[in-house]
Amino acid sequence: MNQLLNPLGAYIDAWRRHDIAGVSATLAEDCVVVECYGPVYHGRPRVEQWMRAWFDAGGRVEDWKITSQAGAGNTLMAEWVFSCTSHGEAATFEGATIARLDGGRIVYLREYATSAPLYEWTGTWRD
Repeated sequence: MNQLLNPLGAYIDAWRRHDIAGVSATLAEDCVVVECYGPVYHGRPRVEQWMRAWFDAGGRVEDWKITSQAGAGNTLMAEWVFSCTSHGEAATFEGATIARLDGGRIVYLREYATSAPLYEWTGTWRD
């Protein structure tokens, strides 16, 4: 893996392991994490609180597979397929993460999710 991408790869890998300390180690103290479904977490302690609450409520990361990645300067990008169990429901979706680094740690991370199944456009749109 490209050395620049290690903080983002380590963040994702720690989520896979349900490792709060591992995720925290990738983040700057004053980080901002923006989830694809709306919540914004300011600071490492808030991210840790969110993770504990999610895991305690039965949340599980089943898989988080990076399908492509790139980096330029202090900005990292990864596309992925994410599978989890949340509130008793299994879910899998595609998405992407953009992260900015400062001093080798993530200071800003934003995730985006594909909101509908992908399909090959052939001249008409699916309803």
